[in-house]
Amino acid sequence: MQSYLAYKRFGKHARAQYERDRQRAEAMERGNAENGGNGQDGGELGHKESSIDAGSSSTDILSGDGSPDSRDPEKAEQPRSSDENDEEGERGGMERLQTINTTQSFGTRMGHAMTGIEVRELSKEMTRRRTRASGRSNTNEKAPEREKVFVVGYESEKDTLNPHNWSYKTRILSTIMIASIGFIVGFASSIDSAALTQAAEEFGVSEVAESLATGLFLVGFGFGALFAGPISETVGRNPVYIVTLAVYMIWIMASALAPNLGAQLVFRFLAGFFGSTPLTCAGGSISDLWDPMERVYAFPVFANAAFMGPIFGPVVGGFVGQSKLVSWRWCEWITLIISGAILLMVILFQPETFAPILLKWKAIHLRKITGDDRYVAEVEIRAETFWKRLLHALYRPFILTVREPIVILFALYLTVVYIILFTFLDGYTYIFGKTYGFSEGITGLCFIGIGIGLCFASLWVPLIHHWAKRDLAIAKEKYGPNARNPPEKRLWFAMFGAPAVPISLFWMGWTNYPGVSYWNALVASVLFGYGILCIFISSYQYIIDSYEMYAASALASLTLIRYVAAGGMVEVGIPFYENLGVHWTLTILGVISAIMVPVPYAFYRYGPKIRSWSKYAANSDE
Repeated sequence: MQSYLAYKRFGKHARAQYERDRQRAEAMERGNAENGGNGQDGGELGHKESSIDAGSSSTDILSGDGSPDSRDPEKAEQPRSSDENDEEGERGGMERLQTINTTQSFGTRMGHAMTGIEVRELSKEMTRRRTRASGRSNTNEKAPEREKVFVVGYESEKDTLNPHNWSYKTRILSTIMIASIGFIVGFASSIDSAALTQAAEEFGVSEVAESLATGLFLVGFGFGALFAGPISETVGRNPVYIVTLAVYMIWIMASALAPNLGAQLVFRFLAGFFGSTPLTCAGGSISDLWDPMERVYAFPVFANAAFMGPIFGPVVGGFVGQSKLVSWRWCEWITLIISGAILLMVILFQPETFAPILLKWKAIHLRKITGDDRYVAEVEIRAETFWKRLLHALYRPFILTVREPIVILFALYLTVVYIILFTFLDGYTYIFGKTYGFSEGITGLCFIGIGIGLCFASLWVPLIHHWAKRDLAIAKEKYGPNARNPPEKRLWFAMFGAPAVPISLFWMGWTNYPGVSYWNALVASVLFGYGILCIFISSYQYIIDSYEMYAASALASLTLIRYVAAGGMVEVGIPFYENLGVHWTLTILGVISAIMVPVPYAFYRYGPKIRSWSKYAANSDE
């Protein structure tokens, strides 16, 4: 719904912009005619091209050195209201019009003169591809070997159609909507684990076998993440959210109706596969809405929701599992009901945020308004096809995992965190149920301690935002107005939180005796929740800032590794706690997490040097 309304708004905006620039161009033409310009050109003012002007003697706007000029965006994209043109932008438009060869058609001159339009010459391959797509290759018209197109951009840096310039209310509501998607798919991943005993009894299998329902959901999560990037970059964020959430709901419903364990495992895997796609795209949507400085506040909102899902799943599932009134299958029905409510809100209220798709809408409208098919968006003339990008999305994460120490270490770190978190789904039965005699419902409530810890991690946000602003001001003073903070500045969260994870595990493991109050374990779980969110926030933001255009592949690698590993560890969780006991299990996990603690500190100190070795990472510190 919101995407449709936004599409209509782009149409009105494109027509208003075209009329403003057309009036300015016509005024300039009249001025040229009065000063002795070519009268014949004046007769072309109302003409709109519908085909490529391949025979024009000159279609270039020449810069000072005589080369084709794609125009300085800071000059081309001057902000203006619908009522009053910005004087400087108008002067820039006049200057550009004065340099355009008057033998060109009016449509060509308008393409050069419009604000926010970049004139670009396509390669021979792209020209042939566009010719075939438009059907011109089947006509008698000889297709040009190289074609000039008008690449559509935002009218100015303050263009209200740019998601970064939307009101805070709109962006906050969109962020909450995205966070709710992260919450529900995380909720679905863990809720079944709390009703493990009842499901195993109904299917006549062991609890270890039934735990595959959780493990395979997580494995599906990992593999589904590989497909999210190229699909969302082709069709936009909203179609991915709506379609994949709907398909994920079908498999959740199928899981609730599963007649046997085999069917349940297949359905849970497919639910995880499709559930991961909206979760993976959510990080991109946050970047669409907020600039790097604003993401210091925005990203923790999403991260909290993404972790709250797996935490609250067992809280609800525990009471469903012990209930005599409803079946364990209500774990799936509850998930389906909440998912349906969120899907409905997304359909009605979530706007499209992906800039290339928004600009594609604008290009479509300009083509309709002008009748000129040379108005295109960047996404429409990209060199790589969808299938080629999909192939890259499938193999590049593995290349980055093998070759990039940054990806390897952060993938291992997050894998350790997720292994601990998801083995708690089985482990809390031993930590609280067997040691203190808690019921299933009360054992599930113990996960709230981790949730409280997640909230404590967010208390660092104002301080880290203050430091980021200070460091950015210093960088701009030193390197110029285009400077930015290096990725290492994103590691403050992890450096504050990393030691908390092993401390919490040792604390919880070494005090887990019936004679010691259960409050010790609960307070330790708060510390654990605080630590894991700090690590997650820093890891994701560091990868995004380090790899920029390759960030989607790097994040897909992190997602694949940690969820597949966590899914496997869910299976060994029960034997682990059963055979080693709570003390040794948590001690081993604590030692592993302690080994990983130096990672953020090492990258903070040596990150620039490590990035300089990388083929894919950004090397600039500015």
